[in-house]
Amino acid sequence: MTVTIGPIKLCMPVILAPMSGVTDMPFRRLVKRMGVGLVISEMIASQAMIRHTRQTMKMIEKSADEQPMAVQLAGCEPEVMAEAARLNQDLGAQIIDINMGCPVKKVVNGYAGSALMRDELLAARIIEATVKAVSVPVTLKMRTGWDDHTRNAPRLAKIAEECGVQMITIHGRTRCQLYNGKSDWAFIRQVKQAVHVPVIGNGDVVTLADAEALLEQSGADGVMIGRGSYGRPWFPNQVAAYLSDKTLLPDPSLSEQHQIIKDHVEEMLRHYGEETGVKIARKHVGWYSKGLNKSTDFRVSINQADNAQAMKALIDEYYVALSDS
Repeated sequence: MTVTIGPIKLCMPVILAPMSGVTDMPFRRLVKRMGVGLVISEMIASQAMIRHTRQTMKMIEKSADEQPMAVQLAGCEPEVMAEAARLNQDLGAQIIDINMGCPVKKVVNGYAGSALMRDELLAARIIEATVKAVSVPVTLKMRTGWDDHTRNAPRLAKIAEECGVQMITIHGRTRCQLYNGKSDWAFIRQVKQAVHVPVIGNGDVVTLADAEALLEQSGADGVMIGRGSYGRPWFPNQVAAYLSDKTLLPDPSLSEQHQIIKDHVEEMLRHYGEETGVKIARKHVGWYSKGLNKSTDFRVSINQADNAQAMKALIDEYYVALSDS
């Protein structure tokens, strides 16, 4: 299975979802090295992109070994979205992804993210302006609709295709569901039937069986994995192998996980500096250790570590003890 986005062919039909506060360059590079078709940046506000805020420029930093990668933009003004897309193309983005799926209140209240699904004319203007502004492929991520009464993703997908979008990702919930309930993978089939461009299914893929069921129910061309990769950067590659030929790749051994975590923490420290790097690393270390022996006490100690040396010492002590037990 391959997915083609304009001139770009993905070798595997598995994509790492854009996740605010998660898919920074260190995490994207890690997942890419382990095996995934495409990685996508955190959601970037188009206005902040144009202002070149320090935080935004850090969010769009990229490396050669994570290509191809996409930069996801959010906004509600066609001209601003177009300019932000041009800037990111100039900075090396190979794909521009438009966010019309974020359900977070502060984004929706700014008439961006999934709020745009309530205004198809404005959504079309934003898509058209973005497509015309760049020569790289433009993709779109959205939900099934605003609520159960307005599940208009198939119609908006058709509009997007007519405007030049070259791949569409559907999270199987409405905006009003937020992350509650179950992702409706079967509904995604209606989007697949409405367009000719690749359609990617997203939502609640945390096991190999989930990925297989999503494809069966939706008819989608590929799978996007978000929260299922928390603490498991190897999971997208496991999904890709399973979808390819039912290969069951094992989780890394505890000693291998120990090394993965150490390398990841080092990259975060280099990327952010010690103070911010330690704060961001805490949640990742917590995710890595979830379900392991005495992980609750370990997470408490990690959250209390206020410098890199202390954090790294705690990680070594915990994982060496696990490997020896």
